[in-house]
Amino acid sequence: MLKYLRILLATALFMMFAGAVVHAALPVAVDGQQLPSLAPVLERVTPSVVNVYTQTRVRVRSPLMDDPFFRRFFNVPDRAREKVSQSLGSGVIVDSQEGYVLTNHHVIAGADDISVILSDGRRFTGELIGSDPDTDLAMIRIPAEDLQALPLADSKVLRVGDFVVAVGNPFGLGQTVTSGIVSALGRTAFSGLEFQNFIQTDASINPGNSGGALVNLRGELVGINSAIFTPSGGNVGIGFAIPSAMAQSVMAQLAEHGEVRRGTLGIFVQDLTPDLAGAFGLEQGSGVLIAEVAAKSSADKAGLEAGDVILTIEGDSVKSAQEFHNYEGFYPIDEKVEIEFLRDGKEKGVRLTVQELPRIQGGELNFRLEGAVFEEIPMKLRSQQVQGALLTELDPESRAARRGLRPGDIIFGANGNRIRDLAEFEEVVSDVSGTLYMEGLRRGKQFRVRVD
Repeated sequence: MLKYLRILLATALFMMFAGAVVHAALPVAVDGQQLPSLAPVLERVTPSVVNVYTQTRVRVRSPLMDDPFFRRFFNVPDRAREKVSQSLGSGVIVDSQEGYVLTNHHVIAGADDISVILSDGRRFTGELIGSDPDTDLAMIRIPAEDLQALPLADSKVLRVGDFVVAVGNPFGLGQTVTSGIVSALGRTAFSGLEFQNFIQTDASINPGNSGGALVNLRGELVGINSAIFTPSGGNVGIGFAIPSAMAQSVMAQLAEHGEVRRGTLGIFVQDLTPDLAGAFGLEQGSGVLIAEVAAKSSADKAGLEAGDVILTIEGDSVKSAQEFHNYEGFYPIDEKVEIEFLRDGKEKGVRLTVQELPRIQGGELNFRLEGAVFEEIPMKLRSQQVQGALLTELDPESRAARRGLRPGDIIFGANGNRIRDLAEFEEVVSDVSGTLYMEGLRRGKQFRVRVD
């Protein structure tokens, strides 16, 4: 009996330890198939993702400086104090030869000093090459050797459900990797950005991830992480990235010009409503309706008309007015673009040239506007029924600036005359010989100024 109990005990101990061994480690293969791992991809990706640190110096003046009593009796110094603010973000090496690093505009905006730390610990001072607030992209250069650039994928082929990986520097913790899927494409409605076509992902993106890489499972860059949607400040599974196709266009212009120079095709479009789509025999989201064609523009010279429906640009389908606006912003000035459109039930094609936005030196029209530059209102605003002329540049010492005008103002009236576009602005303003009264729009609010 005792011998039998010993055998049972030995068997139980064997089974217990055997079980412990089984649970101690995962098998490397199942049925001869290697288990999936992101490690090989990340070994290629992580050397291309960097940490970006910025410093901004601000001079702060104490309100006590303006009080002679406090200055006299409490020895308050008559000088401003310098305050240094720091911020952090991420970046992606996109050109190993030139040392170009792509990041977000909001990461480096207003920075006095930019530091870039590589994955191997090397630290460099970054030189700002250029920035584009309209897409929230910026490019900096570092004087480093032996860099590894991240190859760019075509973000246009992304599909909802594709696996993606986010790499960045959240909360300053250092390089961190999260994974998820593409949750949606073509997201818009972010305030302050002219061009929007965000990739939405549930890969965890937190503060500090901005400017980092969103890559596919081949280790190719599909987006630049830019923003999160959160009611609390932390990640809730909704992050947004700028598509690589948009980033590539901006990169090329920043490298060449240090800025993005956008032009126009001279077309003002609107979304197809269900009723309009049905009238044209199209599905909603299968094109955009031309609402207006600017006189003497490339579209006007090519014969496009209001009522035509644009279907594609360079072979890419156009589903909304915002998407058309994005595509228009991709192409540099003088670039030729193939447009397919629908007229009277027939599909036609035409080739347009991207033209520089018309601009006028205010001083050439009226001496009271010396130092001011006006341009045609962007198509996106025109599609929202905003009319007038856009004040883009203004000398802060000019007469117009002293009277209260500011860059970004939209002038829609002068001396009781309505102004619809730049041509009408030129006609109305040049005829004013006395005091100039101007009506405008600033951040959605109307105003009136007197320039004399």
